[in-house]
Amino acid sequence: MKNFFMLLRYSLAITAIVTAWSGLCSHVDAQLPNVRYGEVVPRDVREMYDRGLQYLATKQTAEGKWTGGYSGPGTTGMGVMVFLASGEDPNFGVYSTNLRKALRSIINSQNAQTGYFGNSMYHHGFAMLGLAEAYGAVDERNLWPAGAQNKRTIGQALELAVRSAITSQKNNPTGAWRYSPQANDADTSVSGAVLVGLLAARNAGIEVPDESIDKAINYYTNMTSDTGQVGYSGGFGGGFDESIARISIASLVYSVARRKDLPEFKATLGYLTARLEQTGSNHYQEYADYYEAQALFQGDIEAWEKWNKLLVRRLKAKQKKDGSFTGQFGPEVSTKMSLLALALNYRFLPIYER
Repeated sequence: MKNFFMLLRYSLAITAIVTAWSGLCSHVDAQLPNVRYGEVVPRDVREMYDRGLQYLATKQTAEGKWTGGYSGPGTTGMGVMVFLASGEDPNFGVYSTNLRKALRSIINSQNAQTGYFGNSMYHHGFAMLGLAEAYGAVDERNLWPAGAQNKRTIGQALELAVRSAITSQKNNPTGAWRYSPQANDADTSVSGAVLVGLLAARNAGIEVPDESIDKAINYYTNMTSDTGQVGYSGGFGGGFDESIARISIASLVYSVARRKDLPEFKATLGYLTARLEQTGSNHYQEYADYYEAQALFQGDIEAWEKWNKLLVRRLKAKQKKDGSFTGQFGPEVSTKMSLLALALNYRFLPIYER
């Protein structure tokens, strides 16, 4: 049953699976990444990913989160995506219990009135993204233990989270986001986490106003130079330098928001494709890998294939015996980001679709 539910995402409702059995083959053919891209997942990628999953499963707490200096609903959202990304059945597969625990942890952390997940808008964005990727794939009849009262569904929590993000944006003169939902300034890193979460929610069927996406994209165009470099904070550019992470974030949001016609998209993608050999030499490497993998995959599949080979080789040499990856964010978050960079080889997450 591996890959079963992930292949049906957006094609069949989970509750209709049995009755829709006769039409299953056509949906599977439409979703199989091997059919779409003509290649199988390399064995070394599968082995690395499986070892990483096993490591994360052993480190998850009884409450469903992961500990460490960056613990919170956002990093738990990353965990949700890691478990979903390889195509394991999210409802009956080997990691289905881990997945449900993580989703419950995220929802329990949410403020029921404001929809905010807390800690920072970084956490809010990644938590929102994790919920969006799970929405429609996880059978919510099994999400909460029997007898649980007044527990929000994934859809309800996601709608609240979207509303919270949009309220924060409306109160911010830059049209983007910073660490606090009450902030009056913004940066391209936090804004990337929130905007990708909103785009994923929209792709999942949650209403997100076009005005909100337009304002956020306008912020990114103001922060993108003609050379493709992307500034960090403020509302009118400045501070341009060679941050592969920020350039990748901008290129990715242009792609997922369907703004590939923008000159800023062409500039950011051109900057990345001209420097494929530089992989492994970036500040906050796992963060840069996470975004660069997606940006290249969305922008130039041939460039991604070249870069991905270098990534696999580097991560294969870096992975520890216990399946973890070390980095500046600690082993648990670094492992999640490294696995999600590899997950483009699987392509089961809806946000990874081209």
